Amino acid sequence: MVKKTAKSPSHGHTPGKGHDHEHCIEDAVASAEKLCTDKGLRFTTLRKRVLELVWSSHKPVGAYALLDQLRDEDLGSAPPTVYRALDFLIEHGLIHRIERMNAFIGCSHPGESHRGFFLICGQCGNAEEMESTGVADSIAASASRHGFAARDMTLEVTGTCADCRRA
Repeated sequence: MVKKTAKSPSHGHTPGKGHDHEHCIEDAVASAEKLCTDKGLRFTTLRKRVLELVWSSHKPVGAYALLDQLRDEDLGSAPPTVYRALDFLIEHGLIHRIERMNAFIGCSHPGESHRGFFLICGQCGNAEEMESTGVADSIAASASRHGFAARDMTLEVTGTCADCRRA
């Protein structure tokens, strides 16, 4: 069974025209602050700002685009600085990396162990996280039949979203 998950931790909808990303950002930051407090982790100003920038759109964002924005705000000027913040956010389940685009997107289930996949629109660039234990279980079972122990997986499906198909 495939379960659609909204891009925001607490919203129940897919972003559309006129969508206010401020709610997404606020929810993501609140989830990150709680997770870090619960685990005794430091949620630095830079980590928070990188998370906000990743959540500022429902399009995956590259590290160098983040770096440019952070330079403009005098928060960081070296790629390792941004990559360390991104690594922290990934490690603690707050964002995902979209490999095909070498970009990052907010996690709709922050801090939770889950296996899903992404629908990525080739026209507008939006990405939507979907959840399906069936898909993940099927891939793991196929891998196991070949003697392969699947550790981690991110399935990326490209196509055209409903909004772009209507346009």
